[in-house]
Amino acid sequence: MSLEILKPGLLTSVQDLGRPNHRALGVPVGGAADTFSLQVANALVGNDSGAAALEITLLGPRLRFTQDAVIALCGGRFEASLDDLALPMWRAMRVAAGSIIDIGRSQRGARLYLAVAGGLNCPSVLGSRATALDGGFGGWQGRALQAGDRLVLSDCFSLGRHWPRQSIGLHLARWWANPAPALSLDPVAEIGLLPGRHPPTDSELLFGTEYLVDSRSNRMGLRLDSETPLSISAPSTLSEPVSIGTVQLPPEGKPIVLLADAQTIGGYPRIGHVPSADLPRLAQLAPNDRLRFVPNNEAQALQRLQQLDRHLQRLQDAAKEALKD
Repeated sequence: MSLEILKPGLLTSVQDLGRPNHRALGVPVGGAADTFSLQVANALVGNDSGAAALEITLLGPRLRFTQDAVIALCGGRFEASLDDLALPMWRAMRVAAGSIIDIGRSQRGARLYLAVAGGLNCPSVLGSRATALDGGFGGWQGRALQAGDRLVLSDCFSLGRHWPRQSIGLHLARWWANPAPALSLDPVAEIGLLPGRHPPTDSELLFGTEYLVDSRSNRMGLRLDSETPLSISAPSTLSEPVSIGTVQLPPEGKPIVLLADAQTIGGYPRIGHVPSADLPRLAQLAPNDRLRFVPNNEAQALQRLQQLDRHLQRLQDAAKEALKD
């Protein structure tokens, strides 16, 4: 009972909700860059929110299921097909044993999550199955997937009456999830920004600039490009704690926004911090996408996080009710 990797895609790895309790040891949180999409995908197939799934970046893999499986695809808009039949996003579906799924290029967004009912049964390291790509541990052999890899699937779900047992290639669930407004893939992403310890000398320039995502961006951070660099008046500082969402300003004056694989300390000045509610949208920004920072205060950031949590909870509750039928 396995999931075979026929082609790996650009960067496909096993991810869950990461390792938040090991930062004191210098271990990044890691896990899914877009935790909202991961959790919705897991809910649609009846998994716990933190079950391990595939994170697919920009160009997807070719996969073969050796057993019947219930899956869901959530996140960016990707080309995806089974035997030339287009697969929907944000919807559970049953695929028959022997099915081959092709996931192509992203049409909008950077990352797609493929959850399988029962989860991916990789070894747990430091309490998580997430792949730490820089550390070389977790996930499948501590690395991105390669052609020929075979991931073990847990056989612990009930197909129920939604999933006929006869051998058919594809059967869609009657329900689907709407990610809006929690994850809106607008052409120019508006990303909130809380004040940092080292504010730039020209805040109007910071909030008035439309930034371009640089091709050097990765799971550690988004590098942003603009014609006019930012500057700060604060002197150089010693390394200080940073976290997912911290916005750093290197000497060239072009911001870096830290993502899931961010280090635990950093020496660049911290000009702001992206609120948690905007992290899923941030994770979906691909090279050459554009973003604009919008000033936020703590009350606004908390209110928006509560809205995101409520939306996620509604989707999870609805999926749980649907799976009872």
